[in-house]
Amino acid sequence: MSDTIGKKKFINEIATSMYMGPKTMFTMLRDFIKANPKRTPDKPIPINFIDTLPLQDVNQTKVIWFGHSTVLLEMEGKRVLLDPMFSNSPSPFSLFGGKRFSKVLPIEMKKLPPIDIVILSHDHYDHLDYNSIMQLRDKTRLFCVPNGVGIRLKKWGIDQEKIREFDWWNELIVQGLTLACTPARHFSGRSLFDRNTTLWCSWVITGKQTRVFFSGDGGYGPHFEQIGKKYGPFDLTLMECGQYDARWSAIHMLPEETIQAHIDVRGHSMIPIHWAAFSLAFHDWTEPIERVTKMAKERKVNIVTPKIGEFVIVGSAEYPKSVWWK
Repeated sequence: MSDTIGKKKFINEIATSMYMGPKTMFTMLRDFIKANPKRTPDKPIPINFIDTLPLQDVNQTKVIWFGHSTVLLEMEGKRVLLDPMFSNSPSPFSLFGGKRFSKVLPIEMKKLPPIDIVILSHDHYDHLDYNSIMQLRDKTRLFCVPNGVGIRLKKWGIDQEKIREFDWWNELIVQGLTLACTPARHFSGRSLFDRNTTLWCSWVITGKQTRVFFSGDGGYGPHFEQIGKKYGPFDLTLMECGQYDARWSAIHMLPEETIQAHIDVRGHSMIPIHWAAFSLAFHDWTEPIERVTKMAKERKVNIVTPKIGEFVIVGSAEYPKSVWWK
C-alpha cells in the first residue's frame, strides 16, 4: 500500500469488480431518464433542532445523527465527529447528487462546540466535504484519516500536526479512547484520474465502557466477521444502509447484507446510516429503512431509528424507534 496520492494504488482484500458493460450502462441510463419521483421526499422530513450541545456525563455515551453518514459521538467526555458532511450537495456538480432533503441542519455549524477528533472513512464527496472541513479546521484538535487522505487535508490548510493517517488494523489511543482503522470493501477518488490512490476504511471507537463500530461505505465481505472477532462485541453499530443497487452491490451493501454485517461484527444495537439526506441511487428514499427494519425483525436485531438531530443514549433502556419517515 502507498501513502502518497498518485503512486501505488490501494486494493480490497477480496476481488471487487466495478466494471459495468454496455448492457448495464444502458439500464442505468434508462433509470436515470425515468426519474423516479419517490427518490426524494414529497414533504419536509422531521428534524430535531438543537440550540446548544453541552458536554454530557463522562459516564454516558451519546450519539446524534445528522443524516447520511455524519454522526456526532460524545463518549466519556470527548466529542468525535464522523464523516462530517454539512453542505447542501454531495458533489461538485449539484446535478449529480442533488440537494439535501432537509433544507436546514439540526444545528448551525457555527454553533458546534469544539471537536476532539474528526474521523473520516474515505475521500468521496459525500464523506469528505471541503466546506465542512474548512469550518471545522480551527475547532478540531485531531483529524484521523485513512492513508492518503491526510495529503488532501494538508492541501486544504490543515496543520500536519493535527493529522494522523492509518492503514487497516492500525490503532491509536487518543485522550483515553482507542481508535482502530479497520477494513472496508469500497474504493476512493475525487476525479477521473485518482481512483484508489487513497485508502478507505471502517472504524472502531472504544472507551472504557462503550464500544462503537462505524462501517463507512462498502460492500459485504468477510472483513466484518474478522472485525467482530478482534474487537467485538459492540454496544452500537453505525451501519451503511442506502444508495445501493444490485448493479454495484460489491461496493455498497444491500439492506439485508447490512443486517448480516451487524451480526458478523457482533453488534447489540444498530443505527442505519447513509440514507435520508441525499439521493445517490435509484431506489425510493424510504426503501433502505423499510428493507432493513423488515430484515431486522426477521433476524431479531435491535434497530434504532432516531430522527435527524435526535439524541440517542447508548445503552438506554428505551432507544428511539419511531417510524418517522412515514
